[in-house]
Amino acid sequence: MKTKHKKLQRLPHRIKRLPTGPRGGVELLLIHGVEDLGHQGDVVEVKPGYAYNYLLPHGMATLASDHHKRMVEKHRVKLQALEKVHQANLRKKATEIAKQSITIEANATEDGHLYGSVGAVDIVAALKKVDIQLNLDQIRLEGVLKELGLYTVKFRLSTEVEGELKVWVVPTVGTDDK
Repeated sequence: MKTKHKKLQRLPHRIKRLPTGPRGGVELLLIHGVEDLGHQGDVVEVKPGYAYNYLLPHGMATLASDHHKRMVEKHRVKLQALEKVHQANLRKKATEIAKQSITIEANATEDGHLYGSVGAVDIVAALKKVDIQLNLDQIRLEGVLKELGLYTVKFRLSTEVEGELKVWVVPTVGTDDK
């Protein structure tokens, strides 16, 4: 019995080459501010993988064409005003979060050492219970919390807006079966 094998055909490569900058990277115009990279309207040069796999698919940047640059220059004042309003709203949210004090229950020994640890996931879950939405990457822990007590945890809403939050780690209230 003979089987016929089809020869695999290569599809033409449809990815356009992006314009390169003076250092050999890809030149892009940021649509949104990206932490540790630049603000909205900045022309940045990044590695091709970062451009193709993150910035472009997530709509955070576009090609740095002359047309796009002219449009940004034309609307720069409006963009700066919008960014000021956005940062003011983030500062307001940061002060509201800083007023909060959250409590996380954890299993602990009698000496106050936790059997596990409390990390960013637990803090985000506790904040969600009081209707505060933060992402894991916005919580800035220097390490996991391994003992009972009061901790000051830093959070970052943007490159310019940071705050601190009080976190109480208390022992889990046990139920006696007597």
